[in-house]
Amino acid sequence: MADLTGLLITLSVLGLAIIIDAIIGDPPPPPWKSLYYKLHPTVWMGNVTTKLKPIFKNEKPKIEKINGVLLAVVLITIFTIPTYVGLKLIVTHLNIIVYVLVAALILKLTICIKLETDWCKAAATAIESEDLNEARRYAHFSRRDNKKLTGSLIVSSVIESVTENLTDFRLSPIIFYGFFGVTGAVAFRAINTLDGMVGFRDPENINIGWFSAKLDTIVNYVPSRLTAILIVVSAAILGEDYKNSWKIARRDQTKVPSTNHGWQMAAIAGALNVQLEKPGNYIIGDPKEELTPDKIMKTVRIRNMVMLLCILAMIPIFILMEPFIFPI
Repeated sequence: MADLTGLLITLSVLGLAIIIDAIIGDPPPPPWKSLYYKLHPTVWMGNVTTKLKPIFKNEKPKIEKINGVLLAVVLITIFTIPTYVGLKLIVTHLNIIVYVLVAALILKLTICIKLETDWCKAAATAIESEDLNEARRYAHFSRRDNKKLTGSLIVSSVIESVTENLTDFRLSPIIFYGFFGVTGAVAFRAINTLDGMVGFRDPENINIGWFSAKLDTIVNYVPSRLTAILIVVSAAILGEDYKNSWKIARRDQTKVPSTNHGWQMAAIAGALNVQLEKPGNYIIGDPKEELTPDKIMKTVRIRNMVMLLCILAMIPIFILMEPFIFPI
């Protein structure tokens, strides 16, 4: 009975987090600035990283690399310790209902679904209306110059972003929640944010951000490959080309510079029978079918199925880890 109660609480926190996201979503990034954006903890993580970075910079590469480790440890600690202590105090001195509400709100902040869905719909609608200037507004997630993107390249960029984010903003937070509770999900979000802020190989970040980049690669190693597998399974369930999905995943995953993200991008390209391209960087998949706006919405449906399958697959982990992650 205790195990069942713990499982119900664990699932309630996750379910409520997804419901909260469905209701309020996330604040869009600049140029769509808002008070909600400024108050979002992920934005705080980015701002704190920006403030800390000059402190840990050093003229000597070896020292700067060591400082890069310290930068990551400090940022992760700043956000995980208050989360752990705060939830512990709530469950100890208040009640389980308050714990579930607060834990779900914090967990929601590590997951992004609604904002991406809204932008996918907007991009697909704009492309169908041949309003490419409007459509290009939604292609910036994939870190490319969107000024000259054609309709098919915009579709490609959106599909790539959704698939990449499937690991970073959905499966990985859920998996780390399953193993380490809400604090684990927050730790993952801090690691992923660090990678997005300093995990680059340019002269400015190659030393200070090397550890953050490596850490993000390590924590996403298994989730990214699980994502690819679940894309294949989801494609089979939804009537897409699951055989080609697995074929292209194995064939093209190395064409993407990222050690991890190539797996799920190649898998989705195969499932949709399309060719995805980041001009000047990579081409994955075969152009059996055109990159039309409906491919964006098919990607969203596959994304949703992957999330559902991941949660179902994590239930044994929730049961096994419950004594260790609850009430934290």
